[in-house]
Amino acid sequence: QVQLVESGGGLVQPGGSLRLSCVASGRIQYVNDMGWYRQAPEKPRELVATLANGGRTNYADSVKGRFTVSRDNARNTVYLQMNSLKPEDTAVYYCNADIVGWSTVFKEFRRNNYWGQGTQVTVSS
Repeated sequence: QVQLVESGGGLVQPGGSLRLSCVASGRIQYVNDMGWYRQAPEKPRELVATLANGGRTNYADSVKGRFTVSRDNARNTVYLQMNSLKPEDTAVYYCNADIVGWSTVFKEFRRNNYWGQGTQVTVSS
């Protein structure tokens, strides 16, 4: 079963930095786009940053110049380096990936979109 597991969240003061990690595990044939989304209380989930397997990136305007998404394809891992954090960055951060993985239902490799369980990031003094 393919799954995504995030780590690296926590409490940080304004202006501080955090680095999130997300590892895709299971019987994986290929990983396409990987990225990060976030959801603050009473707000919809929003895109933070994505990184295609070929290297193309996409960032939300609110994080450009402060956040950097990167990946280690050999380890099926995506990272989010967050600098100059602001209180408005407080949210649950979710890893997302488009993966061709083994389906235990269909007994073949299938392409699906996966989400991690989320990791809390709190920016507060």
